[in-house]
Amino acid sequence: MIQKPTDAHPDEKLFAEMGAFIEELTAAGVLLATGGLEPGGVLLASRGDEITVTDGPFAEAKEAAAGFALIEVGSKEEAIELGRRFRKIVGDGESTIQQVFGG
Repeated sequence: MIQKPTDAHPDEKLFAEMGAFIEELTAAGVLLATGGLEPGGVLLASRGDEITVTDGPFAEAKEAAAGFALIEVGSKEEAIELGRRFRKIVGDGESTIQQVFGG
């Protein structure tokens, strides 16, 4: 699950609710990792034998990813339900859910 940035500033209530949510998912063995992401990043592009390296940012700030949660669930529906619960805690904004293959 990827969280896009918003203009909202977290308050004590959000920290408390998110802390409880993270504890619940960790205890259930569903949450594998979380983290924030820098807004810039580095782009590596290859064409033939040439590889170019370009410093970011690349997208408008509202389109960039601000953070992520790596979860392991049994179905797409479970992932969506956890995403819904997350959105209810953090409020207005957007998140993306993408499946990780392999590993």
